[in-house]
Amino acid sequence: MSLPSLNLPALSHPDGSPVRVLVVDDEPSLADLVAMGCRMVGWETRIEHAGRAAVEQAKEFVPDVLVLDWMLPEYDGPEVLAKIRRTQPHVPALFLTAKDSVEDRIAGLSAGGDDYVTKPFSIEEVLLRLHRLVERSGVTAQEADELVVGDLVLNVSTRECTRGGEQIELTDTQFQLLRYLMENPRAVLSKSRILDAVWDYDFQGQANIVELYISYLRKKIDAGRNPMIHTVRGAGYVIRPA
Repeated sequence: MSLPSLNLPALSHPDGSPVRVLVVDDEPSLADLVAMGCRMVGWETRIEHAGRAAVEQAKEFVPDVLVLDWMLPEYDGPEVLAKIRRTQPHVPALFLTAKDSVEDRIAGLSAGGDDYVTKPFSIEEVLLRLHRLVERSGVTAQEADELVVGDLVLNVSTRECTRGGEQIELTDTQFQLLRYLMENPRAVLSKSRILDAVWDYDFQGQANIVELYISYLRKKIDAGRNPMIHTVRGAGYVIRPA
């Protein structure tokens, strides 16, 4: 499956971990379709086909967003949502249903749903609506003055850097490079992009300066620890939780 019409910015938690989606539908083919789309945009996804199992799964998985069929075995969609929200009161939910009258849409929103898509649906539309729900929920928002990836913390205002609580001293250029990496966790950044963002140089003849400063950062960030800064051969560099 390809999603040619989607051009959505990547979403993840401030520490770089993926958004978590729980898909609940008693039609396995539809549940698999939604889950496949969510995984293609980098989200961790689990599937359940009945209400009771969905409620139990949510306790362990703690999803960031729910996709709920309206009609389910054991508990229907609104009941599942009500039970999950006893422990996760702010988790957003998208209802999937074959009903498309105005009254049914109102019923879905009145039951606590944040959005509503009727079957048959476009997977692109579902992903777009889910993306908007996750953005509005705030679970992926960074603090304005602090960047966090795993146990690495960079305070943009004070320029203090710690990993696992241990202080790390950075030069100005090292700080700017690390900041750019941490502003884009899990994204593979090419040398040319890094040069433009950190040094504002044209790429020609300057690749070695990126390699040099990446090696400086590795000695300070990764030495004696599980590595966070990785080389993707032929593509660039990426930072992600150890």
